[in-house]
Amino acid sequence: MNNSQLALITGGSSGIGLALAKALAQRGTAVCILGRDQAKLEQAQQDIQKLSMHKDQRIDIISCDVTNYETLSGALNDWKAVAGIPDLVINSAGVTYPGYFQGLDLEIFHWLMDVNYFGTLNVIKCLIPGMIQRGSGTIINISSQAGFIGVFGYTGYSASKYAVRGLSDALRAEMKPLGIHIHVVFPPDTQTPQLAFEEPLKPIETRAIASNSKVLLPEQVAETILKGIHKGKYVIIPGIEGQIVYGLVNILGNITYPIMDWLVRKAQKNK
Repeated sequence: MNNSQLALITGGSSGIGLALAKALAQRGTAVCILGRDQAKLEQAQQDIQKLSMHKDQRIDIISCDVTNYETLSGALNDWKAVAGIPDLVINSAGVTYPGYFQGLDLEIFHWLMDVNYFGTLNVIKCLIPGMIQRGSGTIINISSQAGFIGVFGYTGYSASKYAVRGLSDALRAEMKPLGIHIHVVFPPDTQTPQLAFEEPLKPIETRAIASNSKVLLPEQVAETILKGIHKGKYVIIPGIEGQIVYGLVNILGNITYPIMDWLVRKAQKNK
């Protein structure tokens, strides 16, 4: 990644998005982070600027909700007029809300889909025309390991992250001939504000299943993502455990269902 590159990162004021922004700034990349909280964005901007390689390196912020296409489009158009078309777009904005299916309000399913799927889609729709016209660009969509295996307690979250995977798979095929590279990332549980938010909401079965996996730091996930982009990997999976599970799902297929059922039965026995 050279000094001329420009990156836009949604959800860039915390978690994986912020870790990616810092890592890119250290590599000389101009960065714009997008989020809803102006105060958090300004603090993140200061933190990122301290890591920048050059005094004239752009570190921009945009306060906007990715679910509001009209507002988002206007904000991104204003930014593009000054900074230009980004070379790299990372869709890291996301939310979660675990719980038993029968206890989750319908509004929660809509919220999860609006932020995780349509938020990703909205950003791409705003920026990809310029990339196509230029004939180059890279888009990274952050899904989740719950986006390739259905986990007890994540009916709403898994559905939205599976949707991100489906969009990425189809978009990859369409955009490759046009010079646009698409990557999809399936992180495990990562030490972020989102993980802290969902912890008290998790059903006991979900908590028990999660205890079998290692929690990664956002910096670890960010480095894996950047290495995966450099190597041209379409599917990027931080952590060896996730790579093993992904292999089981895609090579052995239905074996993952009885494994999940066994984990749930084990958790319920220990209630």
